[in-house]
Amino acid sequence: MSALEWFAHKPLGGGIFWIQERFYESSNRANIWLVRGSQRDVVIDAGLGLRSLPDYLRDAGLLEPAEGAGPRPLLAVATHVHFDHSGGLQHFEDVAVHSAEAAALRQGDNYEAVTWLSDREVARPPRPGWSARQFSVPPVRPSRLLQEGDVINLGDRQLTVMHMPGHSRGSICLHDKDRKILFSGDVVYDGSMIDWLPYSRISDYVASCQRLMELVDRGLVEKVLPGHFNIFGAERLYRLASNYISQAGVCHKISTCAMRSIASIALRVANSRITSQ
Repeated sequence: MSALEWFAHKPLGGGIFWIQERFYESSNRANIWLVRGSQRDVVIDAGLGLRSLPDYLRDAGLLEPAEGAGPRPLLAVATHVHFDHSGGLQHFEDVAVHSAEAAALRQGDNYEAVTWLSDREVARPPRPGWSARQFSVPPVRPSRLLQEGDVINLGDRQLTVMHMPGHSRGSICLHDKDRKILFSGDVVYDGSMIDWLPYSRISDYVASCQRLMELVDRGLVEKVLPGHFNIFGAERLYRLASNYISQAGVCHKISTCAMRSIASIALRVANSRITSQ
């Protein structure tokens, strides 16, 4: 299967494209965002990597320069290293990730990447004989380590890094302040927030949600482009963040601790199978 078959995209206007893996039919299917700038293009998250995303971007004409201009550098930014967001980073030459998860990316740590893929989630295999049992996130050496407050300069737009741990220790959002757009990764999306994975931490998640609410209170976000599911606005962002904070009590912490233990055991077993192949 070619990259053109595997991916599909939708233009959102303003140089932003929404890209998805067509045949990965799972609630884990991550949104991929292409943001085009006057001097640099940025891909935010890269999917599973079963087909080459850069090939798709080129073949679909999404990287074509303006008339008379040369090609722009292309940077892939991982909002975090979980497998559904980081598997495709292997196809990019220039990769950025928060420093807290850089070691996991360099080592191809499929435990921290929470790699968990089944055959039934892939409606059409990317190549003959492919099996989900073969899948793992390969080691990738990031070319840029991100920190809170860093700015990714695209020329005519800037994306500010906001370190928002909780879902994972290196989770980030990217904030386009001028356009009041937040690329939120898995920090927040229109669904239940997951805080029971390895390196998830409820207290960090509460603090991150407080920051999200402050962004809304200060009128700094009008549109959220999340890591999963659909785009939503500031009112929904505020409600999702405040709901998480209100539910993060003792009972939630106890149940989350139990779920994390189960998930950790399952992932270590799955990861041992990957490393033994």
